Formats: sequence, C-alpha cells, structure tokens
Amino acid sequence: MGEIIGRVAEIWRYPVKSLQGERIEHVELSERGVPGDRCWAVRDEERGGIRGAKRFAGLMQLAARFPAEPDERGSSPAVIRFPDGSEIRTGDPTVSERLSEFLESPVTLWPLVPAEVLDHYRRGAPVHEDFDTELRAIFARTPDEPLPDLSRFPPEVLEFESPPGTYFDASPLLLLTRRSLESMARSAPGSRFDVRRFRPNFVLEVEEGDGSAHPELDWVGRQISLGRAVVEVEMRCPRCVMTTHPQGDLPRDPKVMRALVQEVDGDLGVYARVVQPGAVAEGAALRLL
Repeated sequence: MGEIIGRVAEIWRYPVKSLQGERIEHVELSERGVPGDRCWAVRDEERGGIRGAKRFAGLMQLAARFPAEPDERGSSPAVIRFPDGSEIRTGDPTVSERLSEFLESPVTLWPLVPAEVLDHYRRGAPVHEDFDTELRAIFARTPDEPLPDLSRFPPEVLEFESPPGTYFDASPLLLLTRRSLESMARSAPGSRFDVRRFRPNFVLEVEEGDGSAHPELDWVGRQISLGRAVVEVEMRCPRCVMTTHPQGDLPRDPKVMRALVQEVDGDLGVYARVVQPGAVAEGAALRLL
C-alpha cells in the first residue's frame, strides 16, 4: 500500500481556463482528471489560438463555478462572475461579447471540441516577433534569468496550446504541498504565496518527517495514492507570468517570480496523470507508493 506521508488538504477545480476556480470537498477522479476542470477556454480572435492569462491577464479577475455537478466528459454549463458581482452563464449568447468588452480584445468562449479538430488547439501568432522575448514574457523571466527547459513538456504542446482534446497546459492534474508555499513565503516575506496564484487541483499536507522544503519535487517518476485514486507524477511545473498577476485581493507582484527562480529554478508543484481512478476527499490519506 505504501507509507502514509500526509493528507489531502484542499481540492480545486477551474471550470474556465485561467479564471479563478472553486474549492470542493470531494471528487471522483477519472482518467481525465477532475471532472469539469478547465473544460471551457477563451479563443483569441485577433491573433488566433486558445489563450489564457499569459495573454489576457484580466481573465484572472474573473471567477467561474458550476451551478450543478459537472459531467465527467465534455463541457458542463458554468457561471462566470465579473469583479462587479454580475454573472453570466457560459451558454448565454452574449458571453463572448461580455468577455471581449471586459478584456478589451476580441475573444470567444469555447467548450472542449474533439481532439481531431487540430486547428482549434493549434497555437496562435506570437505577441512578440523575437522568440526569446516571447518566452521571457510568457515565463516572466528577466534577461539574466534562465528560461525553463521546454523539452520537459509533452511534444504536442510546442505545436498546440494544450494537448488536443483538453485545455490543460500539460497534464490533467497539478499537485502542490503546503510546505512548498510556506517555504516560499519564508524566503520572500514581502510577497503573498497564496494558493490562488498557483492553481493546483490538490493541496497536500505532508507530515513533518520529510524535511524537504519542496517535497513534491522529489516525487517525479513516482506514484502516489490520494484516497482511492492513484496518480503518477510526471514533471515539475515551470511557473509563468500568471503567478504574478493580480486577482481578487492579491496584487500584481513580479517579485513572486524572482523568488521562484532563485529558490526552485522557477518550478513549484508537479504535474501528474491519473493511473487508477477513484474517490478523493479532503482529509484523505496521501501515500507514496
């Protein structure tokens, strides 16, 4: 069974890519991850391609929730909330117009489409002509900081904005330990390392026996169980400009990325895939297999 090394502290899902999400108490993990997670996304009608807050920072000022439990597959109806408290449903015929007005750029809101429709997922035109400048803008790196090793990503995400058939950046799940957040907060006390900046699906509480400041980074290539589900940790998560954007009561803070680069080479949390579907609830045991 593997030793218990902690517990599941929080579970999150994000109905619309790059919008603030919702915390839930339990979930039935499927092979696709958390049902309803990132099942809607915005398309850039000016430069093309499905885009998130790397392109439109204002998306992180919006929030999304499901009015009813979402289906395991497809894109269940969701509700989008604007900063003024007004709401609109994803199926509203004016939703794209409202989003375009808010973002001050033409966009459309899309559900998931079949993976075979490759052009839907293909990357749009870059904002900057110079490739190095484009990458440094995406990953919020200064000229003297190294860029992430892109070879770690699945090869399809170099051509497509996300693995076709999904709106994930790389893998279906993102895991983050509270200890990582606490370690970063100690290293950069002037910044707020709030969980909302890092958008995990699972926040994990690791027992004190593991003295690592960022224990999840050591799990790459290992399997862990969360409640009745088993996941395999695939890679570290290279962080991008989204961690510095304002949202809710969190201010814009470029120092977040400076601290991440200095302390953990810009990585925080890990990507994972589901090996064995199953139920996971807050408080469930975390085992290293």
